[in-house]
Amino acid sequence: MTKVLILGANGQVARVATALFLNHPDVHLTLFLRQPQRLQGLPSDRVHVIEGDVLDRKALEAAMVGQDVVYANRAGPLEQMARSIVQAMHATGLRRLIFISSMGIYNEVPGQKYKSILDPYRDQPQSLKHQS
Repeated sequence: MTKVLILGANGQVARVATALFLNHPDVHLTLFLRQPQRLQGLPSDRVHVIEGDVLDRKALEAAMVGQDVVYANRAGPLEQMARSIVQAMHATGLRRLIFISSMGIYNEVPGQKYKSILDPYRDQPQSLKHQS
């Protein structure tokens, strides 16, 4: 069984990811979010919901114990969040991270112009590299 920790589990993309992960019977999910009452109707035999904030390192580390993969697609203070996630991963020995940011940041979407609102997303992979 693969154990996946989903950070910010009520986000639009995270909800899609949750549904996709649940299509695989060998996946168990831990959903980490600030307001767990927002999530309803998930299979309790394969889903565990934890209340927490990505910037709370102790809560994040506790949620990471026993996990195989961390999945994060965050918004907000991305550099601070990425540092918190990677530091917690180092502290718990977790090595696998899926970090989704935003499409279009590397001009990979033809005909779309890069906008300054995407700066934090484009810069995020760089922040993650500095954590090793």
